[in-house]
Amino acid sequence: MQGWPVARRGMTVGLLGGSFDPAHAGHVRITRAALARMGLDRVWWLVSPGNPLKPDVPAPMEARLARARGVMRHPRVAVTDLERRLGTRYTAETIEALQARYPGVRFVWLMGADNLVQFHRWERWRDILRAVPVGVLARPGSGVAARLSVAARAFRVDRVARGEGLGGRRPPAWCFVNLPMDPSSSTAIRARGDWRR
Repeated sequence: MQGWPVARRGMTVGLLGGSFDPAHAGHVRITRAALARMGLDRVWWLVSPGNPLKPDVPAPMEARLARARGVMRHPRVAVTDLERRLGTRYTAETIEALQARYPGVRFVWLMGADNLVQFHRWERWRDILRAVPVGVLARPGSGVAARLSVAARAFRVDRVARGEGLGGRRPPAWCFVNLPMDPSSSTAIRARGDWRR
């Protein structure tokens, strides 16, 4: 098991949470895009013990971590089990715990556009948007629905045109970043039934 990731005061760290069941090229693409376009010093993947909005039990944590570390190889990206270590279940709790543990570090929550569509179903979703800037990255088939989502409409005045310098903005602030689409899907990979072998 790896130790706690290192971040110094003044750094900006993107947080990409999810089941990563399994991690795939789409996750890698949006991570690299966030690093390039949002001025992030680091990105931490938060491999979740489980998703409260998904009824299915994910693959074992160690298998998902190993797969994620195999597909995401970048010196500024750490694949972590921070939610398991922190004992948090919901994103809002995780962000609060990380802000307490890493004082002076600026965090940016990263998500694919497909998550923005149902973001209003997340526990304390408004608190997330008020706690950290949020970077939304395009995913196939979700652009229009994301822009018209409950959360996008509720926080429409807080949308910034581009992601540059997002981490330095005072929340609430969020952006939608277009990028070349990658059709990779954890659901499709699981349906093939071959990734855990």
